[in-house]
Amino acid sequence: MSNNKLFGRAGLSALGVFIYVCLVSLILNNGQKIFGSTTNNILGPMIFLMLFVFSALITGFLIIGKPIMLYLDGLKKESIKLLFYTGLNLLILLLIVFLFLFLTK
Repeated sequence: MSNNKLFGRAGLSALGVFIYVCLVSLILNNGQKIFGSTTNNILGPMIFLMLFVFSALITGFLIIGKPIMLYLDGLKKESIKLLFYTGLNLLILLLIVFLFLFLTK
């Protein structure tokens, strides 16, 4: 795989994580409106922990799924590059969000 293709794949993975985090944030921010109050029973903490575990699965798949497949196929350098590029893309997205928050404050 070329570096451009790896960087594009990493960008898509990072964008997928970003969109997923945005959706989960919207749900958590509006949880009481959507689900009502769950503070008096076990369902609130249970749902939160299940969402946490599910989020680890989704983000783990998006971030390290393809690098693991590349590594197992013997493309070790490409695997490391893809993982690095994905982290770099996530950092860029995080900086964009921080910049947006700073400029709209």
